[in-house]
Amino acid sequence: MFTPNGLGRFVARRPRLIGAIGLAALVLAGIVGAGTIGALSLNRFEAPGSESMRARDALARDHGTGSPNVALLVTARTGTVDDPAAAAAGRALTAELAARDGVGDAWSYWTRGGTETLRSEDARHALVLAWVPGDADHVRTGVLPDLAADLTRTDGAVEVTVGGGDEVFRTVMEQARADFVRAELIILPLTLLLLWLVYRRFAAALVTLATGLFAVLGSLALLRIPLAFTEISTFASNIALVMGIGLGVDYGLFMIFRFREELAARGDGDDDVREAVVATVRGAGRTVLFSGVTVAAALAVLLVFPFPFLASFAYAGVAVVAAAVVAATVPLPAALALLGRRVARRTPAHRSAARWHGFATAVMRRPFVLGGTALALVLLLGAPFLGVRFGLPDDRVLNTSAPVRQMYDEIRASFPVEEADALQIVLRDAEGAGPYAAELSRVDGIVRVDSPAGSFADGGPVPAPAGARYTSAGGARVVAVPSSERLAADAVGLVEDVRALPAPGPALVGGYPAELADYRDAVTARLPVVAGLIVAVTVVVLFLMTGSVLAPLKATVLNLLSLSVMFGALVWVFQEGNLSGLLGFTPTGSIEPSVPILMFCIAYGLSMDYEVFLLSRIKEEYDRTGDAAASVPLGIARSGPLVTAAALILAVAFATYATGDVVFLQQLGIGMALAVLVDATLVRGVLLPAFMRLAGRANWWAPRPLRRLHRRVGLAEEPPPAPVRAQVPEEARG
Repeated sequence: MFTPNGLGRFVARRPRLIGAIGLAALVLAGIVGAGTIGALSLNRFEAPGSESMRARDALARDHGTGSPNVALLVTARTGTVDDPAAAAAGRALTAELAARDGVGDAWSYWTRGGTETLRSEDARHALVLAWVPGDADHVRTGVLPDLAADLTRTDGAVEVTVGGGDEVFRTVMEQARADFVRAELIILPLTLLLLWLVYRRFAAALVTLATGLFAVLGSLALLRIPLAFTEISTFASNIALVMGIGLGVDYGLFMIFRFREELAARGDGDDDVREAVVATVRGAGRTVLFSGVTVAAALAVLLVFPFPFLASFAYAGVAVVAAAVVAATVPLPAALALLGRRVARRTPAHRSAARWHGFATAVMRRPFVLGGTALALVLLLGAPFLGVRFGLPDDRVLNTSAPVRQMYDEIRASFPVEEADALQIVLRDAEGAGPYAAELSRVDGIVRVDSPAGSFADGGPVPAPAGARYTSAGGARVVAVPSSERLAADAVGLVEDVRALPAPGPALVGGYPAELADYRDAVTARLPVVAGLIVAVTVVVLFLMTGSVLAPLKATVLNLLSLSVMFGALVWVFQEGNLSGLLGFTPTGSIEPSVPILMFCIAYGLSMDYEVFLLSRIKEEYDRTGDAAASVPLGIARSGPLVTAAALILAVAFATYATGDVVFLQQLGIGMALAVLVDATLVRGVLLPAFMRLAGRANWWAPRPLRRLHRRVGLAEEPPPAPVRAQVPEEARG
């Protein structure tokens, strides 16, 4: 069996060969991964198989139309949109849009009489709406770019701005790609600077950063595999960058810290360097492998969601972890074997270790007071999450400088209703459609209902265009136009109210609000399954590592405490709008549910990363000394400086996205940076030693059947030939 010890000896004996192969692999990954970003897809928020998706299919199949996903805001340069020149321009624009390749249906204020809801209250603006069939990639990359370029106008009788739901998210994706490039330009030099401050050795800093680059490029190359059979969101590239740098740096720090420790316990000869490499791979390499399995498992559970947007992050996360683990356990040890003493410490290690040892000892002397204080602070920071309100995303995920965002700000200010976001109800036939439409128009928040029997408002008929377009051989359809206020305040409740109204026979309720509501419901319905799978997988992995029942459960509780702070920040900052002026976003009073789920999986995996680092060193000391109490501060002293440095660098990498122009990425950046910092300080620095002091020997307890199981299938490390002295002065050991 190729054990970590065997891998270490293989690398230590052939460092130049392994180094050359690693460099070639890095270049190859860059070449292969270069085409990945362009191959990533644009995804809609939709739930396959849901009622809204069945309604969309029926509208396209039986009626040749659908919810408008393209909108043109037409503004009269002088006068109103009813003036002859503006009206002629509006009719010509509608005909031009309807005649374009790929457009399935188009209508406007000027071509559909009685639709004053398509005109602003001051009559200076009017809307042209269109339905473009096809998936998000086809619409957003195959149709919209040319359409936007051709139809955007600033001269003549009218000005024209192109928008629509697909145009909003096309802009979001383009901005996310731009943020990716900008973040890369900021993260790489900043990370190198922070690494130099940690190591005070340029060679060590450069090798660690190279490990992160290997993880990023390797993950992009590995994503070519799932891209051959599925769609992957463009946001996966952002995750690959920030997690690749983060995990690569984490693992690089852990390996180099351990290598320095092993060097300090040996001589200066070449054989001593090689043995230090072997011991590093055997000890730290095994921990990196455990950490990688845990993080990958936490992200892989996103495959439970049948949505390309969330599943994309599972593929990206597993690819990043695989590349980071390989980089840290193969080419990095080869580089250490070649560099040898050039990565050794410039300053004694025992000072920082002694501080951590002293702090952990102080916590363990007063576990109730200090641990209780830290717990109260964590719970206080997480308390805002109790008021979370999950909602639906719109153009306000973009910065106010984006043209499409400015267009919808104008629509919200000038139009009383949201015609483009109308609910589309598909009926089997037109019989009974009139009374149903009249009753539907009484629903709170519904301004007008168009049907085969005419249009209705407040339960009574209103002037309307001919209703023939609302019937076909396949059945009938009814269009319910909502008010802007109800849609903004409670879109999901509006969909529920419409679906609760008895219909004349089988009915399918679709339209953009229904699609987002179904997506939200499908996501939240799977949350318990995802959370349960993450906890179960990590408990199993940590049991295989430690042989303990309590240690994995304790790790789960501590991780959830870290996550509570992150979620509390999401609500306090992004839902309630605190710091919105500083960060430059518009609060909507709710949180889109996909982002917290993604953050949960990433943060849980990274929190377990630090847990594995700390627990592995504590377990080593316990196995060496048998002292359940003394092993905790000794283990923390050996890993505390590492966790601090790794957390700071990872937090900086995530925080870079707070400067972006997409709210989703700002949420990810702020939330993850805070979660990492709190986890590395309050949770691992205070709550962990306090808990382990109270639990004592029970930390390592397991019932006899499980102990036998662990001896048989556990992944315990083979003991080193001789114990390595911890870098803690004797006087600090107490």
